[in-house]
Amino acid sequence: MRSLPMLNAFIALALFGCKASAEPAEDNGQAAHRIADAILAAQVEANGVPGMGAAVWLDGALAWSGSAGQADREARRPVTADTVFRLASLSKLFAATAAAKLREEGKLDTASPVGPVLPWLSNRWPAITSAQLAAHISGLPHYQPVDEGRGARAFTSTREAVSVFQDRALLSPPGTRYEYSTWGYTLLSAVIEQAAHRPYLDYLHAQITAGLEIGADHTGTDPAASVAYAFAEDGQIVRSAPHDYSYSWGGAGLSATMPGLARWGGRILDGKIVSRATLDWMLTPAKLADGNDVQEGGSAIGFGWRTLRDTDGQLVAHHAGAAEGARSALALYPDRGLAVSLGSNALWTSAIEQTAQMLAAPFLTDASAVRCPAGVASYRGDYDGQAISGSARFGLHDGICTGTIALGSDNAFGTWLNGFPQRDARALALIGVEPSHGGGRFALITPVGTYDLRSADGRRYAAALGSGHGLTLNLQ
Repeated sequence: MRSLPMLNAFIALALFGCKASAEPAEDNGQAAHRIADAILAAQVEANGVPGMGAAVWLDGALAWSGSAGQADREARRPVTADTVFRLASLSKLFAATAAAKLREEGKLDTASPVGPVLPWLSNRWPAITSAQLAAHISGLPHYQPVDEGRGARAFTSTREAVSVFQDRALLSPPGTRYEYSTWGYTLLSAVIEQAAHRPYLDYLHAQITAGLEIGADHTGTDPAASVAYAFAEDGQIVRSAPHDYSYSWGGAGLSATMPGLARWGGRILDGKIVSRATLDWMLTPAKLADGNDVQEGGSAIGFGWRTLRDTDGQLVAHHAGAAEGARSALALYPDRGLAVSLGSNALWTSAIEQTAQMLAAPFLTDASAVRCPAGVASYRGDYDGQAISGSARFGLHDGICTGTIALGSDNAFGTWLNGFPQRDARALALIGVEPSHGGGRFALITPVGTYDLRSADGRRYAAALGSGHGLTLNLQ
């Protein structure tokens, strides 16, 4: 990993030397573009993922798209705005939206049992509704050991895919417990086909993703697609084995360019696919049989979408994906008219949702009264109750406050970060997301993702790292 001076030089290069593909938007300043470019480039540098792409839609237009790294390491083909990434479980949003659109058109009752819609379906299960499938409360299992080789064959229809699991026992009675299930979305895609009277992928192409670079995953055969990679046990990057996702186009089987995905999020926000009333319905938390909201990992679960309130109290609707050769995320800010997409071509342990939100931050953040803490030489702090310390450096690069902090061999925060398969770190980059010399908020770039590091006084900073982990830094 780079020394502190070299890492500072890299940040400067990332801020001013990266090229981004962007459609001009009058209300988006160049500072936001440069900051987003720098965050994306620094994240690829930190995690060792071959390549990543991202895009932001704001106020009716694509405000920014950025690319970093390689789509194909061996051929030295760079990631561009046209690179196609696997979406993995983010594909579920498209199935949920398709079902919601059919509901809006009066063609699907999402509160009624799916059995009558699919007369060929085994009747061994209690009644399950489309709404329960979309919220993962149907009781259907996720992948099980018997599914280990599921990507080795191609399925010719959703009915054939449903046959893989239709005789399995439910894990819980429908409506009683959250049980994440991609198989549930395979079944939902079959329901969509019957209600739409056309094949699932055809309906998506015509009604849900028309004109966008979004469709069935063909990694390995599509020349625009990124190569799929993985981290080996020794941390080295290797090519992932071929994997056919036709067993669940609705749950895991789509791919997209990141500008195309952000545009799709913009269409959702603008009411061009389903109405705003339908979107609000999709974002409403589903209910368990006991009346409690369906929740998982700090988010409420609606009809496909997950929702939370960020540190500023803003509503964020989001979903992420993880699969062979992919991590992906899409987040919407319904009250701000913003959508942010993020894709990568390796499966890595990551806070992918937080990373996407931090790429959106420069487009949502106002100038801060907290000035850049230039002149700082060290820090002391706390990671999960354990004292940490190290050297630090901060400065201004054309109005953007940036910094680095070192992680010593006995630093508990560094030990946690370096316990994952991807690249280890000896120093971390911090990129200010506020324009005009602001030092109150940084994107903290780590091997496991980008976190929101904030301060009210420019000396004491704090970040929530998820799963109960917390970090404080006191600059010296």
